[in-house]
Amino acid sequence: MDRTFETTLSNKLPHSTLADACLVHIYPTGPAMGRRYVLRDKPLIIGRGEDCDISIQESSVSRRHARIEPVGEVFYVLDLQSTNGTFINDKQLTESHILHDGDYLRVGNCIYRFLVGGNIESEYHEEIYRLTIIDALTQTHNVRYLSDFLDREVMRSNRHKRPLCVAMIDIDLFRQVNEDAGHLGGDFCLRELSHRIKRLIRREDLFARYGGEEFVLVLVETKMKQAYEAADRLRQMIAEQPFKFEDKKINLTVSIGISECLLDGTDTAREILKRADANLYKAKRDGRNRVIG
Repeated sequence: MDRTFETTLSNKLPHSTLADACLVHIYPTGPAMGRRYVLRDKPLIIGRGEDCDISIQESSVSRRHARIEPVGEVFYVLDLQSTNGTFINDKQLTESHILHDGDYLRVGNCIYRFLVGGNIESEYHEEIYRLTIIDALTQTHNVRYLSDFLDREVMRSNRHKRPLCVAMIDIDLFRQVNEDAGHLGGDFCLRELSHRIKRLIRREDLFARYGGEEFVLVLVETKMKQAYEAADRLRQMIAEQPFKFEDKKINLTVSIGISECLLDGTDTAREILKRADANLYKAKRDGRNRVIG
């Protein structure tokens, strides 16, 4: 056993029984999404090497990236001096760390969910359902959930003549971010931007990832003037607070297009999104870092 593990043992906290434990692949999406890796009573190596217990063919993953080791009734994770680091719940590991039920383990660009306990089967299926409505990278709702939510809100707006607005948000020149900071830096910016925006919106509104670097904000019971003011506050917040990834300072701006639901009873979610998208591209054409509505 490594000394790193030995020195951490004295700091063990109460935990659930590990009669059953597994990692669930949740990002990147694709054929591997939802795959379950059962953890046993022997160390497990994660890396790009073909001899690893979990072999990941991703350039962001080192040949031998991280090790998960059972110690008594718990599992610890240790970074194996990887190039891009190992993270638990977005905090980079500097020493061995205990895994707790529900933790997110990030290895390079890949994210796993750690599940443990006697009810692991139902937790696993709940996690699979969550993956159908949540974007794993940013932990915001995805297009599927957005579609259902917006359809319901448009019907409610049409029926009760209540105001409703949609803001479509796109990161300006995001390709350049990926070129300068790499895809890990780009993913960091997507996660951090999502966290910042979610902290500022109301509980009744919906923030969702629409695709790539594009997001949608659904503002219920909101008129166009209010929506514009809210969107411009978000735009200013993002432009004025640089993102810091490793030793790089990344300045981001966003362009935002807004549309409102027509209150004549004929509008649809598709048409509202289409108008917001048109205003977004007008904001891009007019110079970026602005709100059009």
